[in-house]
Amino acid sequence: MLPRAGGVNRNDANMVDKSTLESIISEDLADIWSILDSDEKHIIAQNFVLHNFKKNHIIYAEKDEPQFLWCLIKGKVKLFKNGMGGRSQILRLYRPIQYFGYRAWFAHEPYVSSAAAFEASQVGALPMTLVAELIDRNRKLAWFFIHELSRHLGGSDTRMVTLTQKHIRGRLAEALCTLLDNYGYEDDGTTLKIYMAREDLANLSNMTTANAIRTLSAFARERIITVDGRRVRIVDEQALRNISRYG
Repeated sequence: MLPRAGGVNRNDANMVDKSTLESIISEDLADIWSILDSDEKHIIAQNFVLHNFKKNHIIYAEKDEPQFLWCLIKGKVKLFKNGMGGRSQILRLYRPIQYFGYRAWFAHEPYVSSAAAFEASQVGALPMTLVAELIDRNRKLAWFFIHELSRHLGGSDTRMVTLTQKHIRGRLAEALCTLLDNYGYEDDGTTLKIYMAREDLANLSNMTTANAIRTLSAFARERIITVDGRRVRIVDEQALRNISRYG
């Protein structure tokens, strides 16, 4: 008997009607949905549970035992790790529709980092035991996760070089470009569609908050960006990408 998704104590689960849930899954999880047969789609629909997380609420914490494949439906989620002196390093930012939280289960180990809602977010969950059963019967699904894990590994290798070799300007410019590539612009075509505190920008760029503030101010003086509170407007995208590329 295939397991049904359990509840997550920290937040309420949304039990929506079958037709609505299947519509959400088929539209938002199209990359997985397209490689499943009708029985597998039925299993997914029966076990997929939506959870709503408020801003800054923890989805899972470091050292928790992994249980679910998570998929961000709406909102923004950050993957982070607490380091020495209480400093937090943002490892990755997720956008709809991206999957997360499954690597530790495949590795048979507890989570080595934490995930939290960066803003009010809706996240779907599937039990990893069910995912494993589906992988056993569907080779295409196995290749899907191999591809996902390989992409993330490549991105982590690149980011490691960035954080250890680029100067402060290059690291912050790359962080801003990453935000742009992940979330895009507001309707005005220049304002980043994500509003981050200086501390979060610093944690994403592996620098102190004071250095992040000084570097943002330098970019503003150079007319590369303008800053209004947490709103960052990109004035010269090419200049920003050049700083990111050459460090």
